[in-house]
Amino acid sequence: MLAEFFVNATKKLRPPLTLEEAYIRIQNYLLSWEVLDINGAIVLEAIRGARTYQMTYWDAQIWASAKMNQISIVISEDFGDGVMIENVRFANPFGSNFKLEAWLPGSETG
Repeated sequence: MLAEFFVNATKKLRPPLTLEEAYIRIQNYLLSWEVLDINGAIVLEAIRGARTYQMTYWDAQIWASAKMNQISIVISEDFGDGVMIENVRFANPFGSNFKLEAWLPGSETG
């Protein structure tokens, strides 16, 4: 997904990030977040998710990565807000009812 960020940030944003700006942002993300590797088991689970739940492969890969790494909440605008698929819940950060504090550790939702 960092590759997708790079392409979109340097090509689709107006104004786009420079290559150096995008590099620095991705470097900061790598220092701030744990980056999950995609392996064969995740690919197979993503294919199953795409088939079973009629997701695009890329959305299914996000879901499968979360599921296989026991991540219970994914914040993404690509899924229906509040949708739960096999113990992975999706929250749309652009939804009118989204409140980040509700998803932080120690809250009733998070």
